[in-house]
Amino acid sequence: MSSASSGTYDTTEFYEGLVRHGLIVPVRVQGAFGRGAVFEDVLERFNALITQISRDDGAELYTFPPVIDRTIIERTDYLDSFPHLAGTVFSFMGKDREAKQLSDRVHAGEPWGDLQGITDVCLNPAACYPVYPVIRGTLPERGRLITMTNWVYRHEPSPEPTRMQSFRVREFVRAGHPDAVVAWRDQWLERGLGLLKELGLPARSDVASDPFFGRKGRMLAEGQRAQKLKFEVLVPVISEENPTAVCSFNYHHDHFGRVFEIHTPANEAAHTACLGFGLERCVMALFRHHGFVPADWPAAVRARLWP
Repeated sequence: MSSASSGTYDTTEFYEGLVRHGLIVPVRVQGAFGRGAVFEDVLERFNALITQISRDDGAELYTFPPVIDRTIIERTDYLDSFPHLAGTVFSFMGKDREAKQLSDRVHAGEPWGDLQGITDVCLNPAACYPVYPVIRGTLPERGRLITMTNWVYRHEPSPEPTRMQSFRVREFVRAGHPDAVVAWRDQWLERGLGLLKELGLPARSDVASDPFFGRKGRMLAEGQRAQKLKFEVLVPVISEENPTAVCSFNYHHDHFGRVFEIHTPANEAAHTACLGFGLERCVMALFRHHGFVPADWPAAVRARLWP
């Protein structure tokens, strides 16, 4: 039985319980860990439930690598809003002399990053980002709906288990007319809440904002909240007072439509919305509230995940 079952939350105890039961595998770096077989089984079954719920929506299925074209984060102003989260990819581009310098510095325990150069790719910071360049052009009258499960990277090293540097998101992206896009987002907010509650989790939704950087970022966050552009589904995993966001539902207006030249049949910039289930966080919420051994979970929860 997890500590949350008795109404208490202890971050260290929860992390150690995940490790002790082989659910996660520690590595040296904070915010990164391996996943054991049981953890992966629950994650895949939860993701399959999302597929089941959305089976009649007609979403196109895509698969993308964990790296994207670096110009995407440059064109979308990601580096203006979230420079602290970005992960760019550097590689060695020198010749023999520079290679010798690199080796010498590494073996001497000295800094060597300046001997590498930036590449054309970066780690994907948002699960929806690879989609927008792909759907450039004129949309069908009913718009487009795309789904994928993407690895996401954010530079947030932390010993707290739900604060990961690398994690998976089951994502949906809707592009089209404003009314249809907003209605779709709101429909999925109810779907997400319903799914988590069916699995015995004390989920609730709330208006939210992204972790914008700096003083300007605080103003952006206030505007985002005021316009209700972002909602999150929250579940107590680490604390009751500061519940963990396990799902996010976002409306972008025509921002990506303008940047990536995505148009409606009327030649207007398309509006977009996205929603994402943080798969690792959803799974951790299940372990937090039902215990570390799935065989002991409530029958109704097991019936949904292991039909």
